[in-house]
Amino acid sequence: MKNRSWAQLIAPLILLAFPLFVDSDYYRHVVIMALMWVVIGSSWNLLAGFTGQVSFGHAIFFGIGAYSAGLLKMHLGLSPWWGMLLGGPMAMAIGFVIGWICFRLRGPYFALATIAVGEIFHLLFKYFNNFTGGMEGILIIQTFRSKLPYYFLALGLAGACVLTIILVMRSKWGYYFISIREDQDAAESMGISAFRYKSLSLMISSFFTGLAGAFYMNYMAFIDPEVVYSLHYISIMAILVGIIGGVGTIWGPAVGAFIMVLVQETFRSSIFGLAPDWVSEAHALVFGVLVMFVILFMANGVVGDWKKITHLFTGKKQAPSTNGSAA
Repeated sequence: MKNRSWAQLIAPLILLAFPLFVDSDYYRHVVIMALMWVVIGSSWNLLAGFTGQVSFGHAIFFGIGAYSAGLLKMHLGLSPWWGMLLGGPMAMAIGFVIGWICFRLRGPYFALATIAVGEIFHLLFKYFNNFTGGMEGILIIQTFRSKLPYYFLALGLAGACVLTIILVMRSKWGYYFISIREDQDAAESMGISAFRYKSLSLMISSFFTGLAGAFYMNYMAFIDPEVVYSLHYISIMAILVGIIGGVGTIWGPAVGAFIMVLVQETFRSSIFGLAPDWVSEAHALVFGVLVMFVILFMANGVVGDWKKITHLFTGKKQAPSTNGSAA
């Protein structure tokens, strides 16, 4: 526990100091993308890990946030930075409507419904090209040439997201979320409104995912439906971040985000230029192998099974762990 507390204190300090000691734009970019995935993965984990509502549709909220910024520039000529104020609330509003429809379903049926809704949004933004730009997408000019402003903004978003989730999970809302995850019928019999608290969890989750989407629009300066509404590159990636780091833990998605982005970038660069070019296409295969390994040997993820990992190196006997604890 002491080691974990020290890690929680040291990690933010390292991230704050990182751009001061590393002036490479490439490495700054990698960390910026990892921090963005901390936001998305932590948001997904609040809904799926703590509330038990597994979503395959978080690309919806990411895309809404991204297009909130892009459409302001495209149609009104406003700075896409205003999308940072609009993207989160717009995604939260859409999340409430989706929850009102889909929370009538449970378990795998809810998950399938989120896939269907995500595909609807993908097609709508793809074919209404007069409004959304369609497959031509939306292109803007980056505000800053330096990576530093984007880095510290991404760090601030990640910190705000994780801190909010910590505060929520320490409040009565957090206890209600977990009670719904463990047994929705029992929670309702105790007077807990499952629909209300599942909706609150989804709205918080969609809000921060929308902010991440608006940030992506400003940082990458280009979006199209195939990118921001992608089931594979956004929704599935969010799930993998949670699984690798530890579903139902506070810090799991943060760890999972850095692992997944580093693995992805390592293979996209053909292992730093030392391997043949075809290796860059194998990152999806590596993700699959990594997920199977975690499911088989670390079912609670890196953070959830941290004691098991340290046991391999220290030889100390592993203490019993509680599955799904907020680590």
